[in-house]
Amino acid sequence: MKKKTIILIVCSVAVAAAIAFFIFNPTGANAGKISFETAKAEKGTISKIVDATGTLQAIDTVQVGTQVSGIIDAIYVDFNSEVKKGQLVAKIDTTNLAAALEQSRATLDNARAELDYQQANYNRLEPLIDKNLISQSDFDQTVYSLNVAKAKYNSALASFRQNKINLDYAFIYSPIDGIVTRRNVQEGQTVAASFSTPTLFTIAKDLTQMQVVANVDEADIGQVKQGQRVEFTVDAFPDSKFSGDITQIRLSPSISNNVVTYTVIILAPNPEYKLMPGMTATIDIFVQENKGLLVVPSKALRFNPDEKLLSSYMKSLGKPEGKMPEGGMPEGNPQPPVMDQGKKMKTVWVKKDSLIRPVPVETGSDDDIQIEIISGLELGDEVILSMEEQKAETEKKKAVDNPFMPKPPRRRNNK
Repeated sequence: MKKKTIILIVCSVAVAAAIAFFIFNPTGANAGKISFETAKAEKGTISKIVDATGTLQAIDTVQVGTQVSGIIDAIYVDFNSEVKKGQLVAKIDTTNLAAALEQSRATLDNARAELDYQQANYNRLEPLIDKNLISQSDFDQTVYSLNVAKAKYNSALASFRQNKINLDYAFIYSPIDGIVTRRNVQEGQTVAASFSTPTLFTIAKDLTQMQVVANVDEADIGQVKQGQRVEFTVDAFPDSKFSGDITQIRLSPSISNNVVTYTVIILAPNPEYKLMPGMTATIDIFVQENKGLLVVPSKALRFNPDEKLLSSYMKSLGKPEGKMPEGGMPEGNPQPPVMDQGKKMKTVWVKKDSLIRPVPVETGSDDDIQIEIISGLELGDEVILSMEEQKAETEKKKAVDNPFMPKPPRRRNNK
């Protein structure tokens, strides 16, 4: 009888403890905890960006050709060779050009001799005509022969000079300081310069300064201005961002598949030679940049708390439903404050310690990620981005033997 009384007392105490636990813990054993995602109002930059694509090029590129035909006798540079202005880069076989020069030299000497003879003959007959010792027709013939000799000499001299220039053209020199980006010929190859100048090499002047030729859509070109800052990436270095500035906006449009674009030239420093001609660039043009503004995430203005969560949060603070402490949320279900229609007014929820409240703010520019706060908040104010209830995991109960409960009898082992 005494043992049964003890068991009843123990069970009564356990039940009473459980009832007390649920009474004084209104959220229950498995009640959820309300968590907030917040951000602070801070100084930042509001940027508006125009997207574009483009191709990297060297700023100054020179195509080196030849003005004479012949066989490439020697090549002194290759791809990526650094060259200086006036450096010999290639030579064309000079056999035929030297022979033509010698032939023109002989023709020039012959014309010079003829000119000297006719000049001497004229000098001899000129005094005689004044004394009427020779006929006028003989003197006229002398003058004519002298003029013909002068013309032949001048023609021979021009031919000699042209052949000398052609011989000099057989030696190809670099016109600028730069890097050879392309070589189009091989030693022993014949080049013909009869109708057009064949290109032997392409030399980029300075690869430490590159330019991006970007195509900007006509819908965006009105926002693009000379001097605006640009950031871009290339596929070869996806984790690196390169910067530049707009130096030119070309007025001539390009039309492809009824899409009109305009060419924008961007100057981009390349001190490490990472950027190479021909790379494709993905470009962000900063058409608007306002720095030093008080900003919050745009997500804060889209937050609107759920009424059930608000009620649950108030219960967790130990306040009756619909009530908040002084300085917290107003009584009842809060409505957005009355706003001045002449200003861009919106509402954000501010959290201070454990208290939350709606605050009307005047907003300015935004970039879809951050928004400018003109008035209503101060630097460091904590705004709410989201609010959710986290469900607590139910712990598994461990079975505990009751020392007061009778145990089943042990089985005897029959041997």
